[in-house]
Amino acid sequence: MKHTTIICCAFLIAYGLGACIYALTGFNLLFFVCAGNLVVYRSLLSLAGVGALWLLLWLIAFRP
Repeated sequence: MKHTTIICCAFLIAYGLGACIYALTGFNLLFFVCAGNLVVYRSLLSLAGVGALWLLLWLIAFRP
């Protein structure tokens, strides 16, 4: 359970850094990593949603 939370945090931090690069430069790093494949791109974006929902559940269930 702890490892899953750490992995989800790492996913969200990586996506946040990618979004920061995109906002500052206009270069979409995540789309570049996916080699322009739209299906893989959307799948990785959905992982961000799943990671955020997991962290929300973790914060509700195990109040720090």
